[in-house]
Amino acid sequence: MTPTYQLVLLRHAKAEAAESLADHLRPLALDGRRQATGVGAALRDAGLVPEAVLVSSAVRTRQTWDLVRTGLEVPAEVATLSDAVYDAGVRELLELVRAVPESTHRLLVVGHEPTVSQTAATLADAAASDLAALARVRAGVPTATFSVLESAAPFAAWAPGAAHLRAVVAPA
Repeated sequence: MTPTYQLVLLRHAKAEAAESLADHLRPLALDGRRQATGVGAALRDAGLVPEAVLVSSAVRTRQTWDLVRTGLEVPAEVATLSDAVYDAGVRELLELVRAVPESTHRLLVVGHEPTVSQTAATLADAAASDLAALARVRAGVPTATFSVLESAAPFAAWAPGAAHLRAVVAPA
């Protein structure tokens, strides 16, 4: 059986309004804390426990990951905090994904819109992907929503249209 490589792209949970805080410093709202807890349970129940995680360095993404991680019961060491994820557009995020070691088969990225949905749309093979999921990522995804992409190829070989977009999930 050919090993499957899975990429889970997660938009951070609901954050507080910007108001006087710099964007990078915005924390999760109370609703966002509940959302993130639900994401952890949904990922665990779907068998999507990551082997490695790339997390934007923004406060809201770090807080999202901390709550998701609790539901997944994985060690903190699987995550790498990255300013590059915070600043990334699609091209840069793909470069970060491609740099993940071949021994990693399931990668979670905790990032921001519009990059997470645009990356999912870019990677998705339109002929092989779930059409409803593809329509959702093309339109953009709400907070605490994750997209699941799969391919038999290791991450280093992922290119536009190279993955099967299996699902887009917004836990209640």
